[in-house]
Amino acid sequence: MQPGGYLLRLLAQSAWVAGITLGVTVGATVGSTVALQAQPSEPWPLQMHATETTGNQGAEGHQGAADADSGKPIAYQPLARAEAPWRLCILYPHLKDSYWLSVNHGMAEEARRLGVGFTLYEAGGYPNLPRQIQQARACAEAGADALIIGTVSYDGMTPTLREIATRIPVIAAVNDIAPEAISARAAVPWRDMGAAAAAQLARLHPKGSSPVNIAWFPGPEGAGWVRFVEEGFRTGLADSSARIVAVRHGDTGREEQVLLIEDVLDSQPALDYLVGSGPMAEAAVSILRARGREDIGIISDYMTHAVHRGILRGRILAAPSDFPVLQGRLAVEMAVRAIEGKLEIRAAGPDIVTVTAENIRAYDGAETLAPADFAPVFAIGPQ
Repeated sequence: MQPGGYLLRLLAQSAWVAGITLGVTVGATVGSTVALQAQPSEPWPLQMHATETTGNQGAEGHQGAADADSGKPIAYQPLARAEAPWRLCILYPHLKDSYWLSVNHGMAEEARRLGVGFTLYEAGGYPNLPRQIQQARACAEAGADALIIGTVSYDGMTPTLREIATRIPVIAAVNDIAPEAISARAAVPWRDMGAAAAAQLARLHPKGSSPVNIAWFPGPEGAGWVRFVEEGFRTGLADSSARIVAVRHGDTGREEQVLLIEDVLDSQPALDYLVGSGPMAEAAVSILRARGREDIGIISDYMTHAVHRGILRGRILAAPSDFPVLQGRLAVEMAVRAIEGKLEIRAAGPDIVTVTAENIRAYDGAETLAPADFAPVFAIGPQ
């Protein structure tokens, strides 16, 4: 993100205080600002069960929603409409890949349905914890009714969120986060996402079969989801004959992932698989083709638009979907519940589905991927 981007975001925040809703995109360009018309109060259908947990209460012994193996299936019934045109403030780690674009689509649709508004800021990447701290404080100072955060750090935001939680509800979205100060969490256990990627390797190369070598790209060190996805992946890998021969951490921007892939291919000639984040899988398709190494398989540990296309075209073997559009909807709905004192389920998320060439035309892509023509929505006026 260019240096001017954050300044313009602060200007946008000041404008919001003055009653004007503005949006600013990555690179200091003007983004989508939408004054959406009120829609019929027809709740969206939850097409699968969510997993109920109590890990976000901060109670002794709870380890957070990332450890939600004991959760139970529930039938989640969304609110029909907000009681008032609440103003939400939303923070993302970045908008470098289409995963967060899909989350944004779900949030925009749900804000429209409920009749609430929001202003969105993105930190520009996982290394930018100080920037996200500043953004969170600006949200509270600007008078937001609730804060929704996709965190850049598992516990780096905790002191700031403790302060903010004394004034407004804080809802965690997607990324794993320390339970302190969080009113609710819309997400899936990221251990299960890592385990799903490993399960695909175990299916192709069960334990006891000929060993295969993999390079593992878990994501940025210190990010709220990486340690959990890595734990799940390494645990699940024990059921396979796969062995990790190279590990590369890095932010989930395409440019950085290209450099990491090139480095691994140069240093590890005997590779059978590349496994890791959506942007890694996306970049790997063209790199392997250019190098004449299409014998190397690719597995993503989450779904993006390009990963979806890669599976359709037989370039990527598999990716678990955690239905980011639905998670975005759920985070906004939970925020409204928290504001209105109606919060009952404090940690929930969709069931994870591993998508392969065999089932890609059957799973619910509409709750996973934003429409092809969707542009980021940085602000919605309350209705």
